[in-house]
Amino acid sequence: MEVEAFLTAEEEQRIIEAIIEAENHTSGEIRVHLEKAVDKDPILRAEEVFFFLGMDRTQNQNGILFYVAVDDHQFAIIGDKGIDTVVPDDFWDSIRDEVIDEFKSEKYASGLIKGILHAGEKLKEFFPVDDADLNELPDSISKNH
Repeated sequence: MEVEAFLTAEEEQRIIEAIIEAENHTSGEIRVHLEKAVDKDPILRAEEVFFFLGMDRTQNQNGILFYVAVDDHQFAIIGDKGIDTVVPDDFWDSIRDEVIDEFKSEKYASGLIKGILHAGEKLKEFFPVDDADLNELPDSISKNH
């Protein structure tokens, strides 16, 4: 499947809206990255993309990346060290499982939206938004064909 065919334009817009909604309540930054295939462990690739997108440079080290390798049916979610020091041990697994449950039914947009909103709720607890908060990263979906 081509990366462009993975989500419809309307689904992409709904995902971007979910990112904006989630970030309205937290200083955390959420990104989604899609690419065609991965030739290594998806978590390792997600880490590479995380740094490539500059997600490691947020002020509070509280970025989250949802990574999908479309053809290989691989998904990973990773976050910066500021998040890892405060969230419960099952934080990443619970979000990953929620997304994958939807992916199994080929509800890709729904899975990403649920995961994004869940992550936003949790980030709100640990990284509440304040008056000085800036949107440090684009809310758009990045793609690598």
